[in-house]
Amino acid sequence: MIKNTTPLSMAESMEYIEKEKKVEKPVAEFIKKFVKITPKEAKELRKKLEALNIIKLNDTNISKIIDILPEKAEEINKIFVDISLDENETKRILDTVKEFK
Repeated sequence: MIKNTTPLSMAESMEYIEKEKKVEKPVAEFIKKFVKITPKEAKELRKKLEALNIIKLNDTNISKIIDILPEKAEEINKIFVDISLDENETKRILDTVKEFK
């Protein structure tokens, strides 16, 4: 049963995958190959990104940022294809992400 449709990053989904016994082990191992931070760090990063109060930043974009952990403005711009961020917004996002590298 679907309880919530909030987008999650791969790191955040690992927490649910590890709790759920029905998920096959290969699925969890596959996702772990791409996860760069722990679920706890992912939640903390999500909170910090939400605290930036950037109107253009939605849950889907935040999840992508957590998955990719961009280091350059060009990488941020690939996430925000339908919107353009100004230089200050991009810098604030990158500075927040740097704390978790």
